Amino acid sequence: MSGRFFLDTNILVYAVDASNPTKQTKAIQLVVEAHQSGQGIVSYQVVQEWFSVMIRKGAVLLEMEQALPVYRRLIEPLWRIQSSRQVLDLAIELQVAESFSWWDSLVISAAIHGGCDRLLSEDLQDGREIRGLLISNPFA
Repeated sequence: MSGRFFLDTNILVYAVDASNPTKQTKAIQLVVEAHQSGQGIVSYQVVQEWFSVMIRKGAVLLEMEQALPVYRRLIEPLWRIQSSRQVLDLAIELQVAESFSWWDSLVISAAIHGGCDRLLSEDLQDGREIRGLLISNPFA
């Protein structure tokens, strides 16, 4: 086991959004652990989704000037998986074989390509294992 873990977008959103203090506290703990251990990672897709939620869709909307320093401090150092043909090919396999949504297949593929043992997400099937990757809901 590598000890590496993947943070899904919802965790990064909760770290900034104070509307649910319990989830925010847990999300902040996970982001701090990701930084301190060097084992937490995110992908290009997660970065894009985070910006979309924070500046357009979320309960807490930020101006780009507000979102950018948060991104630079909290998220950019964790960004280790780029979009690639290999990530896309595995996402296609996962979507067909496992019937995940397209976006979830991309997240799972990125976590696998990142060498992660765990994918931390509120939105996926807690406890399910796919190709050596354990999906875990840290808010359960």
